[in-house]
Parts: sequence; structure tokens; C-alpha cells
Amino acid sequence: MPQRRPGTLTAMNTENPPATPSKAERDWALFAHLSALLVYMTAIGGILVPFVIWLIKREDMPFAAQQAKEALNFQITVYLSAIAGGLLCFVLIGFPLLVVLLIAHVVLTIIATMKASEGIAYRYPYNLRLID
Repeated sequence: MPQRRPGTLTAMNTENPPATPSKAERDWALFAHLSALLVYMTAIGGILVPFVIWLIKREDMPFAAQQAKEALNFQITVYLSAIAGGLLCFVLIGFPLLVVLLIAHVVLTIIATMKASEGIAYRYPYNLRLID
């Protein structure tokens, strides 16, 4: 095994570190995640805003586009889960499931918003990746 001189890079560490997203990119990502809470004021705002941000910013802001896509997938997952929970209300198990879904939705959205504002790519733990 060849010896390496101090201060040189090894073969495994030759990649450049990932670039830190700009302030504007972090702000767009933050808006994409935070817009999920619009679902409590408007029925479609939680899906529409991340979708529009993803469409507009996917070419010039990769971090914002990736986070908008992640937020969009999460909102679709929440909508589908809410529909299933609503149907399960007929057998009474749906009521506690909807409460858990509401709490998880708000908490995970706040965590994702904080991570996006720090420039950290956040992936929701329970998310259907339908838009790839």
C-alpha cells in the first residue's frame, strides 16, 4: 500500500463537498414545506404550492426543486391516508388514526421546514415517492 503525504487527498475522498444552497434556494424549499399547512385553510393549497414551486424551480434551483418534490409527495401521502382514515371512521378506528395523522402531519412539516431553512435536504420518514 503506497504511503500518502500529509495534506493530500485519498482516492476515496476526491469528490468536492456538496455546495451549500443559497439563501433564495433555502427560502423556496422552506415555502414548499410550509405550504403544507395551507391544507387547513384551503383544501388544495397543500398540494398545489409545492407542485408549482417544483415546476418553476426545477431547472435553476435543484435543492428547492428536490425539497418541493419531497413536500409534494408527502402531501399526496397525507391526502391518501386521510381518505383511508375517513373511510375507517365507519368502524370507529378511523377517528384515532386521523388524530395521529394530524399530529404527524404538523410535526413533520415543521421539522422539514426547519431543516430546509438550514439548507439540509429533508426526507419524510413515511412517504410514498410517487413523483420522482
